[in-house]
Amino acid sequence: MTLGKRAFFLIFPVVLAGYLVAALSVYFVQAHSVLALERTRLSQQFDHMAALFRNEVSQSRSFLYSILEGNAVRLFVSEPDEAYRNNALGLRLQQSVRSLSDDPKKFISFAILNPDLAPGYYFENSDDPFAEIGAPQLALASRLTGGSQLRDWSFLHEAGARPLIVYSEFIDPVTFSRPLPSAKSDALLVQVAIEPTQFLSMQRALQHEYETAIRFESAPQLQPSGSLSASVRMAPSLFATLTVPPSHGSGNVVQMKLLLGLGALVMSLLSVGLMIVLIRRFITNPIAALDRQVTAVMSGENDGIAETGAEGEIGRLTGNIKQLHDQSQRALKLVQQTSWTDTLTGISNRAHFNMLAADVVHQVTAQRGHCSLLFIDIDHFKFVNDKYGHEVGDDLLKMLALRIENAISVIATRRALPPFVFARLSGDEFAVLVQSTPRDGTIREMCAAILALFSNGFEVRGKHYPVTASIGVAICPTDATNLAELISNADAAMYQAKTNGKNRSSRFSRALQDKRDRIRHIQEELRQVDPDEQFHLVYMPIVDASGKVTGCEALLRWVSPALGNVTPDEFVPIAESTGLFTKIDWWVINRAMSEHHRLKQLFGPDTVLAINISSAELHSKSISGYFSDCAARHGLDPQTIEIELTETYAVKLGDQLHRNIETLRERGFRISIDDFGAGYTSVQQVIEYTADTIKLDRALVQNLAHAGSLPALKAMIALCHAQNMAVVGEGVDTDEKLAMLTAAGCDHFQGYLICKPLMLPDLTIWALKQTARIAGAADGHVPVHGHSRLPVSSDLL
Repeated sequence: MTLGKRAFFLIFPVVLAGYLVAALSVYFVQAHSVLALERTRLSQQFDHMAALFRNEVSQSRSFLYSILEGNAVRLFVSEPDEAYRNNALGLRLQQSVRSLSDDPKKFISFAILNPDLAPGYYFENSDDPFAEIGAPQLALASRLTGGSQLRDWSFLHEAGARPLIVYSEFIDPVTFSRPLPSAKSDALLVQVAIEPTQFLSMQRALQHEYETAIRFESAPQLQPSGSLSASVRMAPSLFATLTVPPSHGSGNVVQMKLLLGLGALVMSLLSVGLMIVLIRRFITNPIAALDRQVTAVMSGENDGIAETGAEGEIGRLTGNIKQLHDQSQRALKLVQQTSWTDTLTGISNRAHFNMLAADVVHQVTAQRGHCSLLFIDIDHFKFVNDKYGHEVGDDLLKMLALRIENAISVIATRRALPPFVFARLSGDEFAVLVQSTPRDGTIREMCAAILALFSNGFEVRGKHYPVTASIGVAICPTDATNLAELISNADAAMYQAKTNGKNRSSRFSRALQDKRDRIRHIQEELRQVDPDEQFHLVYMPIVDASGKVTGCEALLRWVSPALGNVTPDEFVPIAESTGLFTKIDWWVINRAMSEHHRLKQLFGPDTVLAINISSAELHSKSISGYFSDCAARHGLDPQTIEIELTETYAVKLGDQLHRNIETLRERGFRISIDDFGAGYTSVQQVIEYTADTIKLDRALVQNLAHAGSLPALKAMIALCHAQNMAVVGEGVDTDEKLAMLTAAGCDHFQGYLICKPLMLPDLTIWALKQTARIAGAADGHVPVHGHSRLPVSSDLL
């Protein structure tokens, strides 16, 4: 809505309201006078109507006397010949009646009623040749016959009947004069009835004008004060009254209302129109011109705002906006430069890169061209940052950005390539977007030039630092058709380069895409998996030096209808990273405890059940409660349940996680550290572990499973024993490893040499065979350093 329209809609109601208030004031002042005038006019009209009525009454009386004074009535009454009387004399009476009025259409009737009220003669001047005397007249005749009056007039105005003024008189049939009261019963009743057309016309006009009926009553009625009403005496016992209802305004009052309303509206429109013209001339038009200039600047059509030359506030406003725009332009350029520039290196940041790269990708896609994205990540940068300090790390990044930009610029200039986009995406991640022809060697040369910067470490301030680069390459539109997908694919290729040993480049491939699709498919299946249908547990026995099974580790297996067998190493990290492992953990805990009684039947009541849980699940405060509830529900002693944590996670225990572990131990559950030796554990950390069991990692066992490492292995196990922690050797798959661990004092053993993970039915068969073999070899075991050597180890498979 424009400013002019807004001004109109704001001003017009105010002006109109002002004029309406003035009009209402005039109306209330003049309304009483108008009402009095209207009441006077109504009274005058009623007086006129009464005069018309009286004139009609006099006319009816004159008509009757004129007829009686003639010989027609006398001859008709005295004629004995009925046929002659009805034809000849009746026709003469009709002519006499018709001659009474100048209007041949005027309704006049004449009736002669016998003493028994039987019509002796009736004629009316109307369109009906067979008309008969009406019931109202007969009723009137009957009323007069029963009374004492010899002469009377009446106004018959019953609903549904023709309004008539009837003049009646009794005459002696012999003398044709007024009879004596005693001879009234033998007298004839003569009636003349006329329709008071002028009176009725005025009555209808008044009723139509005031929208109410005129009442005829025998006595005057009191009217409410302040109302518009009139009453007039029509005859000694006949009064006409009209009371105008409040909902109907009198003509003059209504006319005054209309005039005042229209006057207020017209004056409002004229006043507002004049005001709008002035406002447009001096306010809105200059502001509109300024608005057009600002809009043109904002849309990019103009670069600046010109002075309008207006004076006063509008001119100052234009000047201030121009000055503000100029300052904003300078500030905007500075902010854009700052917001698009990495503050440390001075090159483009991620936001600027996304904007520029999106334009390049859109351009090459539309023009069927090609561009390549180099995603660069600095290897071991965190090590340098932590060891040498952030100042050295910042200098390294600044120098690296400068050298990479120089190296790419040399190649781009020599090959006459379009401008490339170079940016720092995050801490130690950089990106280069280059437009080049596929397979022309440009990308290979750029990757080699970047990697060459790290050939002998990276030199900063005369010192060399052990950092390298891993580069991922993705090509548009071969590998992706939009920027987000292109960055994602290049990032995946960079991680592939890191996996292959770092300090190299890797091109995004279909294998990487298949791997990402596989991960996405696993995520989708995990979201809708039914654990009871697709998951099952297998158990891997843990034995002591004598071969007796002291515990079993519950291991999860997944057979998906869509994916087939999915290994835990594949789906567990995905489930943990997407927050889907809680329901899996809880299913494993409940299912393992429900099958623990079967393990006790196989290996004895002291058999320990080891359960691996997700490291992320330890953050939940409800984990200890769930373990306790499950143990109580299945009737298990918490001392026979061992919860396994990985060593790398145990090292990072925080306060909350430490409290969760302590709560589990206080409730009787055992804690073991799994994969011990896979991470970096200090002696102090071993001493601080709140665990019951240490499980040596299979890689550690593999490295120490030779005679030269026996003293180190013994020392490690002795340290654990000193902390009252039992030791389990994992990955026992050869006799040599078993013998070395036994010689070092290891308490328990686990591995494929003993038994692979089995489902409960297969584990039952293995347990029976194991019992038989131990019993059969009871006389052949050989003690090794105070421990009983397992029977022929090859038989344990």
